[in-house]
Amino acid sequence: MPQPGQRLLLSGLVSGAFMLLAQTALAQALPKGVSQVTSVEGITEYRLQNGLKVLLMPDASKPTVTVNVTYLVGSRHENYGETGMAHLLEHLMFKGTPKNAKITEEFNRRGMRMNGTTSLDRTNYYELFQAGDDNLQWALSMEADRMVNSNIAQKDLDTEMTVVRNEYESGENSPGGVLIKRLQSVAYDWHNYGHSTIGNRSDIENVKISNLQNFYRTYYQPDNAVLLVAGKFDQDKTLSWIAQSFGAIAKPTRSLPVLWTVEPTQDGERSFEVRRKGDLQLLMIAYKVPAALHPDREAMDFAGSILAGAPHGRLHKQLVETGKLVQVFSTGAGSVDSGLKILGAVVKKGDSVEAAKELLLAGIEDFKKNPPSKEEMDRVKRDSANTYEKILNNHETIGVGLSEYIAMGDWRYLFKDRDGTDLVSAEQVSAAARRYLTRDNRTIGKFIPEDAPQRAEIPAAPAIAEVMRGFTPKANTLSAEAFDPSPANIDQRTERSTIGGLQLALLPKKTRGETVNVALRLHWGDQTSLFGKKHLASFADSLLLTGTSKYTRAQLADEFSKLKISGGLYGFQTTRANLPEALALVAHILREANFPESEFTQMRERTLVSIEASRNEPASVAGMAMAQHFDRYPKGDIRAVESIDESLVSIRALKLADIKAFHQQFYGASKAELSIVGDMDLAATKQAVAAAFGNWASKTAYTRLVYRYDEIPPLRKSLNTPDKENGYYSSLMNIAINEQHADFAAMQVANYIFGGGSGLNSRLMERIRQKDGLSYGGGSSFNAGAIDAVGSFGLSAIAAPQNLAKLEIAIKDELAKALKDGFTAEELARAKSGLLQQRLQARTSDASLAGGWNSNLYLQRSWAWNQSIDDKIAALTLTQVNAAFRTHIDPAKMSVFIAADEAKMQVNQK
Repeated sequence: MPQPGQRLLLSGLVSGAFMLLAQTALAQALPKGVSQVTSVEGITEYRLQNGLKVLLMPDASKPTVTVNVTYLVGSRHENYGETGMAHLLEHLMFKGTPKNAKITEEFNRRGMRMNGTTSLDRTNYYELFQAGDDNLQWALSMEADRMVNSNIAQKDLDTEMTVVRNEYESGENSPGGVLIKRLQSVAYDWHNYGHSTIGNRSDIENVKISNLQNFYRTYYQPDNAVLLVAGKFDQDKTLSWIAQSFGAIAKPTRSLPVLWTVEPTQDGERSFEVRRKGDLQLLMIAYKVPAALHPDREAMDFAGSILAGAPHGRLHKQLVETGKLVQVFSTGAGSVDSGLKILGAVVKKGDSVEAAKELLLAGIEDFKKNPPSKEEMDRVKRDSANTYEKILNNHETIGVGLSEYIAMGDWRYLFKDRDGTDLVSAEQVSAAARRYLTRDNRTIGKFIPEDAPQRAEIPAAPAIAEVMRGFTPKANTLSAEAFDPSPANIDQRTERSTIGGLQLALLPKKTRGETVNVALRLHWGDQTSLFGKKHLASFADSLLLTGTSKYTRAQLADEFSKLKISGGLYGFQTTRANLPEALALVAHILREANFPESEFTQMRERTLVSIEASRNEPASVAGMAMAQHFDRYPKGDIRAVESIDESLVSIRALKLADIKAFHQQFYGASKAELSIVGDMDLAATKQAVAAAFGNWASKTAYTRLVYRYDEIPPLRKSLNTPDKENGYYSSLMNIAINEQHADFAAMQVANYIFGGGSGLNSRLMERIRQKDGLSYGGGSSFNAGAIDAVGSFGLSAIAAPQNLAKLEIAIKDELAKALKDGFTAEELARAKSGLLQQRLQARTSDASLAGGWNSNLYLQRSWAWNQSIDDKIAALTLTQVNAAFRTHIDPAKMSVFIAADEAKMQVNQK
């Protein structure tokens, strides 16, 4: 998506000499073997002698750090018989090295959020953690170590292969996932973009460890990687640590393989069908488009937004708002080489997919004849600018997001991409649409012999050096205060007040980009007045943004964009300058929503389709059965659970007049909490809040719903979900506990250790994933009532139907061991460290702070209460944690629900 940048030419011998001297001085101050390359808007690139690129982005506004390593290798680099190998290798990279034998255990102890992701073009690994020399130095040392010293051992492959296979099986349950996988394979004849990143099942099951080791030794080297450190850190120390850890790796002597396959020009329309049991109809139409560095690619992205975006998109207005389709969408695949632009639709069950295809194609052809309007172009540019602004305002998002641009050859392309967006013209978009949205360049139809095929030649993208020539970075103007996220400081910095029935908490702080986060909670009604109104309440809330007395849905979307509002009515982010108007707009929407009939009809159809689509999904089937078993409220009670069929009947019977009446009767701010955190003018903000909500009373009084504790008799039930490659296990028991209970902190820690918060290193995941290789994902959950003593403990995991019996045995075995032998002192130390660091990290998020203040206001407490929980966690003994777990958890009381294809459950897979 490149556009020509403005060039800033240096002139004058004196200034040139000064620049040279400054660079020489800087180079002398750098660690040995490290050289500075360039700097753009607060991000500086360095280079090590072994070829590693290093990006440093210091940002003290949050006491967190992101370490991200991007390797320039993805599934497109795989050979015959090796599909899925890049992703499988990503999994093995968490299995340790001789020096760092238990990487996931260390993540847990340090409370680090971490992951690895693999795409068509790149692989990345990242850690997000509390700022501190020890954490950062360990993360850098570990990443350098596993870059070249990972075990990549047969014993780890034996278990992890089945975990990845289970991830593959989970994806096979998704209609959209299966469809796009087939779409890639039909659209491409030779290029590896025709293979999904997860790979082919037989390749996953049969890949040799020697192949993985060779792949690892080839691509996991410093000259094929980019290290990024973003957040609060000492730059000099960090460069020194990087030089010590990564700089010690020898410069590779091998040459990277050169990929030369170019996909030939498509010479006819293609089609395919996927026929599987399910309740959701989907349509996708893919067109070949140039690689991301070609200027036509951005023009095609504009075309996708203008065609399929909601609520402004042409196809949305033509087909969704008229009830002909449930939803339209636009997405893409592949960026380094020629990729796909995909336009699709969700079709209501029973409607003709063939008719939907003709409607979609007619809309696309009409777009080619009618160029984008200025309003459409301005809207896409404005939304794009807002997106870039939000990315650059948060080092936690830019750290990972840069991986996509690194894969294209130069991380600075993010900024050139941003700057070039505003230069795209309607003529470019229209020309690109005519060039690529042609019959013989699409994948949906049949091959038809013809003398004059309408082919689309895909031009080669220019080299990154050519694209970046003349690029001039903008000055970095973003700054923020170094905020202390301790509960005491949060309380001290917050101003609390009341406006009518609304409790208000304002926490002013200087933020990057002058952002501010708002959280709002409204309360109304009681057990009697809300009886029979569950779906009325849900639809009234969901329809608020579809129109008001002043604005249509499309106009509201424009207003949100103009005021830089991201999020919803009850939780959103904006900027200091826009905060008063944003509060006024939100209040206007809440008070004067007009519920257009066409929008009501569309939402009802979407909801019905969504409910129908869940009928055969294992997780949904098991979850619904579990909820019904534990439900003890009478039908019609707002807390009662409805079956799928009951929900369908209720939703079909909804009347728009009743929704409007519900809004008139219940909505108001007689009982409410509003919390605002970020850059704000306190006096102006209080005035805006008073004007927006001060005189808004609900006609229906509020009384808190009381939830009661019930002993639920245990039940074990197996549910059949035919033609599903993945199954679901879940178990649950009620616990009479609330947040004031003496065992609350101990149960949080016990659950963290067993399976609730320590990721791959939990007791449960160590057994079912790391050791037995049965499941890709699982865990435990512990919930406690904020006021009422209504808690629960649950377990869940996915697995292939053939492995569910072994999975259940393993889960029960681990639970029995935990209760009999207890947890260890080492596990307790790791859990306390990790949980406390996670709690601190949550307080570094302004959105979390605003939401947390709302909860504290409602419960009549301050952040001192949160500090008390931290203190209790820190003081816990092993005896207390083990005693609490044994007191509250009883396997004999747990109900078990398993959903899977019963026929497949009879096959012994592993």
